[in-house]
Amino acid sequence: MHQMQRRKKILTLALPIMGGMLSQSLLNLVDAALVGSLGETVLAGVGVGGYAIFMLSAIIAGFSSGVQSQVARHQGARQYTIRASPLNAAILLALLITLPLSFFGWFNAGKLIALINPTLEVQQVAKDYFQWRVIALWPIALTLCFRGYWHGIQKTGIYFQIIVFTHTLNILLSIWLIHGGLGIAPLGASGAALGTSISITIGSLIWSWLTWRNACPSGFLLKLPNLNLIWKMLRLVAPNSLQQFLFAVSYAVLFWFLGQISTASVAVGHVLVHLSLLLILPSVGLGMTAMTLVGNSLGENNPEEAYRWGWDSVHLAMIILMVLSLPLLFFPEKILGLFLHQSYLVALGKTPLMLTGVMITLDAAAIVFNQALQGAGAQRLTMQVSLLMQWLIFLPVAWLFGIYFQWGLLGIWSVQLAYRIINSLVFIKIWQQRGWQKLDI
Repeated sequence: MHQMQRRKKILTLALPIMGGMLSQSLLNLVDAALVGSLGETVLAGVGVGGYAIFMLSAIIAGFSSGVQSQVARHQGARQYTIRASPLNAAILLALLITLPLSFFGWFNAGKLIALINPTLEVQQVAKDYFQWRVIALWPIALTLCFRGYWHGIQKTGIYFQIIVFTHTLNILLSIWLIHGGLGIAPLGASGAALGTSISITIGSLIWSWLTWRNACPSGFLLKLPNLNLIWKMLRLVAPNSLQQFLFAVSYAVLFWFLGQISTASVAVGHVLVHLSLLLILPSVGLGMTAMTLVGNSLGENNPEEAYRWGWDSVHLAMIILMVLSLPLLFFPEKILGLFLHQSYLVALGKTPLMLTGVMITLDAAAIVFNQALQGAGAQRLTMQVSLLMQWLIFLPVAWLFGIYFQWGLLGIWSVQLAYRIINSLVFIKIWQQRGWQKLDI
């Protein structure tokens, strides 16, 4: 296949994923913008509550890659009649995990929030926001399972359509519930959370209906999965879920660091993180595409093709992120002014936002190769590397410079830049060694 054809295929699969994830990340920024006018305490509370739900939902994040990697192998091997069997196993496991997790989160919300932020005013806002978000863990899990299936069979446009509808509904509901109207009193931050939970639930019902209509010939919900299939799914889900959970906890620790500095640092950090998560979406989308293409190629017994798909995706990601980083470098104050309404907060975030612009480009290789390796079944390896980099390098050094040496927010963001560079170099080396080509799932 010619290089231009390869890039076209990658972008054809990746663009709907990017679009869908863009709407999801924009939703977080819309929440921040909507509650930003209510003051830095509410903004900080929504940020802390959002990361608390991110921390719990990360426990189920592995379902997407677990389903996608297995379905992609079945797709590549042309095993069409059984390609939905991993989805059945994932749905059953997700049900068993999310129901008790939702109860745990609701009744322990105050304790979880207190671990992230020490300020009582911020804790109260964050607790209310978190409780209304945690009731939708089961719909979130369903969405992840269905997303993995449809991505695995290379029909990524479905994800884009459903996620855009879901988050458009979310924005409308959040505006209404935050500010009130039509007989509803203003709910503030709780309204933003409730709007999100309602829209995600409706979205999961649409996913279920659409999959039922199309995937029954592939074995969807025709019979209960056997223990072997459930165990196989658990082996793939557990490492990635643990990786995502501890990644989320690392951000909770990061916000605890910022809370030790000042409430202003928490508010600014909330915007910086969501902006970075928004701008790395092209590399995330390309990584998810690489996961499918790598899985398909290995299912076709073509490891060299799988290797090339990984590098092709990284090259595209670096080019796109380099372009997207330019506004952060040249117009940081204008960008921050969209979310922060006090001049001292904009001044605090200016240089860290410029560092973020450099950071996202250099982080592309780590993001894409991390997911491409999961397409090969290397979930355990990616977990080990990611956790080592986060917990033994980034967080201790961030504490040292940000808090001990009192360099504050700027010190922490400088350390994060160095960490992203090292992380990408490590994943490049792993991809080049090609040990992942011999894995079986």
